[in-house]
Amino acid sequence: MSVRLARLRRPLAALFAAAAAGLALLALRPGAPPSVRVLAAARDLPAGTPLAPSDLRGLDLPAAAVPAGALRSGGAGRVLAGPMRRGEPLTDARVVGSGLLRGQGPGTVAAPVRLADAGAARLVRPGDRVDVLTAPSEPATGEPPGTGRRWEASRMVVSDVPVIAVPPPAEDGPQNGALVVLATDRPQAAALAGAGAPLALTITGP
Repeated sequence: MSVRLARLRRPLAALFAAAAAGLALLALRPGAPPSVRVLAAARDLPAGTPLAPSDLRGLDLPAAAVPAGALRSGGAGRVLAGPMRRGEPLTDARVVGSGLLRGQGPGTVAAPVRLADAGAARLVRPGDRVDVLTAPSEPATGEPPGTGRRWEASRMVVSDVPVIAVPPPAEDGPQNGALVVLATDRPQAAALAGAGAPLALTITGP
């Protein structure tokens, strides 16, 4: 028996030494890099979406992969300035807010405006100054005579305000117009919100 144990001693020692070396390497191996939880789109979202909690989910990213301006909280209630794909991290440049207002004066707010003519949005660029008007409307076709309804002429809502973002076309299609984001003061933003749709714009020049 002692002869057999003597013969096994060297292989067992080698096995134990290999196991000890493996455990030492595991102990010395660096752990997984720390992750950062950010907000991401829970589904495809079109431009102009007022974000609800169900539109967002948490996403764990390595610290080095977190995009600049990524939002970790406070996304619900914000309005998207551009469309997002499912799983895309939400950043300050993706929402209407302070990220779009760098360089603007105090008291300036970002006001999204839905235009009646989607093609008009392709004519403007950030930095252009525009007038926003209500689009003229007419009575519905076939309306009985004598109702007293007439054409409603355009009226100026705000004038000479800068464009700060022109989001890509929304996924709901051109029939719903196009979104542009303007830098306005609070009374102008309230006037735009109360003007209703449809709206039109003209470029006023530099």
